[in-house]
Amino acid sequence: MNRSRTDFVILGLLTVQPNLSGYDIRKAVESTIGYFWSESYGQIYPTLKRLALQGLVEPSSTIPKSRRQQYSITPSGREALQLWLAEPFYNEPPRNEFLLKLFFGLEAPIAVSVAHIQDLNQKNRKMLATALEIEAMAQKQSPQNPHQPYWMLTLTLGIALTRAALEWGESALTAVPFLESASDTTPQPSANPNDHA
Repeated sequence: MNRSRTDFVILGLLTVQPNLSGYDIRKAVESTIGYFWSESYGQIYPTLKRLALQGLVEPSSTIPKSRRQQYSITPSGREALQLWLAEPFYNEPPRNEFLLKLFFGLEAPIAVSVAHIQDLNQKNRKMLATALEIEAMAQKQSPQNPHQPYWMLTLTLGIALTRAALEWGESALTAVPFLESASDTTPQPSANPNDHA
C-alpha cells in the first residue's frame, strides 16, 4: 500500500512521544523536523483518523478541557514505520527562488544580485545562531533520550550545510566585481531574428 509521507511523520512522532493530539503533532513538527521538513498541517487530522481506521494508531485518551483526542502508535504502526525507514530515500528537487533569480542575474543590475546574496547571508547567520542554540539546549536537556543521537545527526548536518552556505556567500560577494566586468563584455542576443539571416 502506498502511503503518504505525512503518515510516517505522524507515526514517527508518536514513537518519540505517545499520547499526542493533532494539535500536539502540529506543534511538534514546528519545533523539531520543521527545520528540514515542510508538512501540510491540513492533512494531519484526516491522516490521524485514517491511520486509526487502519489500526496503525489508536485513541489513547482525551484532554478534558480541550476535548482533544490523543493517539498512540500501535505495533502495526511501528512495523509500517520500520519498513518505510528501511526503504531507499528520495529527496525531491528543491524549489529555491534565490538560486532561480541568481541564475538569471545577468538580466538585472549587479546590485540586485549583491543584495540577494547579502540577504541570504544574513538569513543564514540567524539560522546558524538558532541551530547552535538548539544544539546547546539539546545537549543539556535530553542526555538520556534514546532518540537524541539521531536528532543530533540531523542538527549537525544542518549546521554544517549552513556554515558551507555562509562560506559560499562570502566568496560570492568577492566574485561580484568579476561578474560585473564579465557582463560588460558578454555579447547580448539580438531581439531581431532577421539579424542572424
